[in-house]
Amino acid sequence: MTTNIKTLVVILGPTGSGKTDLSIRVARHFGAPILSVDSRQVYRGMAVGTAQPDTEQLAAVPHYFIADREVTSSFSCGDFEQEALTLLRKLFGTHDVVVAVGGSGLYIDALCDGMDDLPPVDTALRNRLVEQVGREGLAPLLRELERLDPDYYVSVDRNNPQRVVRAVEVCLQSGRPYSSFRRRACARRDFRTIKIGTALPREVLYGRINRRVDAMMAAGLEREARNLYPHKELNALRTVGYRELFDYFDGKGTLEEAVELIKRNTRRYAKRQLTWFRRDGSILWVDPSDTEVVISRIEGVWGNR
Repeated sequence: MTTNIKTLVVILGPTGSGKTDLSIRVARHFGAPILSVDSRQVYRGMAVGTAQPDTEQLAAVPHYFIADREVTSSFSCGDFEQEALTLLRKLFGTHDVVVAVGGSGLYIDALCDGMDDLPPVDTALRNRLVEQVGREGLAPLLRELERLDPDYYVSVDRNNPQRVVRAVEVCLQSGRPYSSFRRRACARRDFRTIKIGTALPREVLYGRINRRVDAMMAAGLEREARNLYPHKELNALRTVGYRELFDYFDGKGTLEEAVELIKRNTRRYAKRQLTWFRRDGSILWVDPSDTEVVISRIEGVWGNR
């Protein structure tokens, strides 16, 4: 099908819900490239722990923002928005459809709707908050975030001090909730967006997550984490799967305990992802095996152009 209206199909959902396989089937149907919207898959050396597409999947469809920069490089949500929009202008020159896939809610919001510019870092305020975390742990700052921005509180990674500090810092500095910077009037985009969410019953999703963690361990997650261990303080590595193994390397518990923590924390992360996405009423939720439903939805929107 040919149309002058360019369409970004965003396939989103919690970790382990079948987004990657569905995105490849849809992309192949439309002859579309895939743009990864994931804050961690963009880094090299993290293929196992971030569930990057495998060699066969990468060969099936052109992918972008997969393992294209070093883990030591800085890559913010704002950086992603600008780079992704530049790339989309190029891709839409030769494609009517581009498929975006990922579970990073903030990055998806930035790509589809834009974000306000966050205030610059107030060094004195940040230092004060970091010192507070060092003295008291993260719990008091999480309570402060819940008071200042209950919307972001329910979805934030509560084991990531940098994200919590940044959110509280922005709230205090701007007098606005951190989440408000992603909910302004939508930025103008020169493409149409269709959002598809992959939905599974909770017990099915959690079972898939548990099995995937076991598969990651069998595929060499421990070895990958050991290679990354010298960089463990980097923000990119404050991530479920690595954080627990780093603690094990530091003598905090057994390997078996670390694996169980990865499963538990991944399930919790999936729950937070769902909380974030379910506030968006424009998402069509489907079983990830329902490729034809997704294709019909896309073609139906085209038919109403």
